[in-house]
Amino acid sequence: MDLASLSSNLLYAAFVFYFIATIFFGASIRTKGKSDKQSRAATIAITITIIGFVLQLGYFITRWIVSKHAPVSNLFEFTTFFGMMLVFAFIIIYFIYRLNILGLFTLPVAIIIIAYASMFPTEVSPLIPALQTHWLYIHVTTAAAGEAILAVSFAAGLIYLIKMIDQSSFSIKNFTLELVIYAIYATIGFIMITLAFRATGYEAMFEVPMKDDPTVLTEVEYNMPAIYGPADGTLLTDDVMEPIFTVPTWMEGEDAARKLNTLVWSMLTGLALYGITLLILRKRVAAAIQPLLTKVNPDLVDEISYRSVAIGFPVFTLGALIFAMIWAQQAWNRFWGWDPKEVWALVTWLFYAAFLHLRLSKGWEGERSAWLAVIGFVIIMFNLIVVNLVIAGLHSYA
Repeated sequence: MDLASLSSNLLYAAFVFYFIATIFFGASIRTKGKSDKQSRAATIAITITIIGFVLQLGYFITRWIVSKHAPVSNLFEFTTFFGMMLVFAFIIIYFIYRLNILGLFTLPVAIIIIAYASMFPTEVSPLIPALQTHWLYIHVTTAAAGEAILAVSFAAGLIYLIKMIDQSSFSIKNFTLELVIYAIYATIGFIMITLAFRATGYEAMFEVPMKDDPTVLTEVEYNMPAIYGPADGTLLTDDVMEPIFTVPTWMEGEDAARKLNTLVWSMLTGLALYGITLLILRKRVAAAIQPLLTKVNPDLVDEISYRSVAIGFPVFTLGALIFAMIWAQQAWNRFWGWDPKEVWALVTWLFYAAFLHLRLSKGWEGERSAWLAVIGFVIIMFNLIVVNLVIAGLHSYA
């Protein structure tokens, strides 16, 4: 086995270990006759989690050796590193607070993030000139570590909301909470539908005019049936589904239709998965989870959510703003350029700064703090997914 294959196998093994650890964390909160801290299932769960982290660290090191640079230069590498840092942050916080239910919520997020990363090209490629600097390692790793710690606050905030919000009747709070849960289903839907059509080898080619020069035609490859086809596009592939709709005229760029098509397929698949879950549970997902949280101390969960932000915010500040501006000055002779990635990094920073201000100065604790933790993670994921994939900018190499 060569080193590249070993690296891939280590990542796959870590993924499996995280999944098994999640099952044991689930078993630990249902253990009767013993406290969570003494639960044998919990001990097994955190042990397997640590083994999984070590395996993923092995992936990171071996891929670094193969690529001859820190493996954080594209969307696959950055997102897997983000998932690894999320697990590392959880392990540290777990040994401080010993809250098993946190593992049941945090590890699935890490699993989904790593699975999401694997949907993108995994080949090792040389760095483009702009990335051939030590600031790549400093900026990207600290930014990802900060976001990972902040993601733990999301898991804690979600636990708090599911436990404390009245699930006996429908309300705006319940609707919003289910919407957050559905977003997780939609991400899983993206992974599942991508794997399904990848397994079938589906491919459809469209010929579309270039954005900058409509007289020049280019080909766009679809790997999912075209619910949305490109405007003024011509389907070149025989025996595949004709587009049902065309993209709105305000969506520019030859890839806009393909991206919208992927988004629609992900949302529909997520909706189907969510609907099946509702049929099985015969109640809202949050209402089904709530009985598992009866022994959870809401004050402890609230503290974990706040402490995660208090730790993650300065790390994110260093990585996503200070180190990023130093690199920007070296690469482009300016500290700030209103690139979409820069703007959303600032939006994220301002949001969490407001979080801490409202928490410390205005006394926003409990439910309001939990909602802020959840919204903050939504902003992080918007930055990771939409800004990287949809909005063109200097960070489009990701």
